[in-house]
Amino acid sequence: MAEPLLLVVMGVSASGKSTLARRLAERLGLPFIEGDTCHPPENIAWMEAGHPLDDEMRKPFLKAVGEALRTGRKDGTGACVAASVLKHAYRDQVRQAAGSHVTFVHLAPDADTLRERISGRTGHFMPPSLLDSQLATLEPLEPDEDGLTLSDLAPAEAHVETTLDWLRRSGAQIPHR
Repeated sequence: MAEPLLLVVMGVSASGKSTLARRLAERLGLPFIEGDTCHPPENIAWMEAGHPLDDEMRKPFLKAVGEALRTGRKDGTGACVAASVLKHAYRDQVRQAAGSHVTFVHLAPDADTLRERISGRTGHFMPPSLLDSQLATLEPLEPDEDGLTLSDLAPAEAHVETTLDWLRRSGAQIPHR
């Protein structure tokens, strides 16, 4: 039996990852996991106070994201997670915790668009002041990582169609729902 699809929509804050991941999960019939819920409360408080997380502080978050994917693999449902796994090493930690192949979709709008989006956002723990630290941390997907980068400003539904087409062409195990 083929492994279920484990998909992570990644990017910095305000890139649109939650919107895209939720829509992909719906179209693919996968459970959706909001990566923000994987942060321990102390990390959220730290970020709310305007401090970027360091690599050590990110470990429980990355482990929780990987474990959510592992659960989707074990129960056969797969999973689609929205998470800011910005460095190659972070994605390695997620893959290791998942215990399986993970596919990434990197949303990468330009910095001006991100600044505009984040400055107009309310009700989120991530303050606009942390965007620059996230952009400095971000490492694009590398050739050894299974993934797609979407850098245009297409509407979310266009990104869904592009991603689904790419998944089909890449031979991913897409659920038949």
